[in-house]
Amino acid sequence: MRYGSASPRQGRVLFWRAYQSSSRAAGGCVADTKPGYTAEARKGYGAPRPLGSLMAPLTRPVLRRLHPGGAQVMAEWENLVGPGLASRTTPRALERGTLTIACAGPVAMELTMLAPQVMARINAGLGRVAVTKLRFVQAKAAPPPPVKPPMVPVVLPPPIAAKLDSMTEGPLREALAKLAQGVYRKTP
Repeated sequence: MRYGSASPRQGRVLFWRAYQSSSRAAGGCVADTKPGYTAEARKGYGAPRPLGSLMAPLTRPVLRRLHPGGAQVMAEWENLVGPGLASRTTPRALERGTLTIACAGPVAMELTMLAPQVMARINAGLGRVAVTKLRFVQAKAAPPPPVKPPMVPVVLPPPIAAKLDSMTEGPLREALAKLAQGVYRKTP
């Protein structure tokens, strides 16, 4: 069967087989020229493939989300942009220099005008040029964190209070006093 002799009615399979047979007759193997197509894969459709060839497509999306620059921006967002903007915006992703920020409509307009200053503050805070462009997505404003009631000091047992009083002033004493308050506090 010659290349191109298959009629359109016979379908793609016969056309492909005709192309393969003509290519083999010419001395080449079409299957070897396809990228990612190995001799093992020619043996059968479900032939085993090397695990390494499957890892890149699986790990690429995960590693994109876990970009270290993006994680640093998200962790230090309030310090980078200030408490005023941080309360009204949320960083979503940092991909290829584009920082995606979730905010309400009016805030997006304000940030569009402040984009050069915001990018300069973020890059200065990170110590490198990580953000070259800002992208805004519409999102509801995050609810404010719940206000915790102030902790009422607990009367510590006399032996523990005496040991804390005998310690010198400093961060260790403060940490132990805070720990003792937490241990002896009655939960409601």
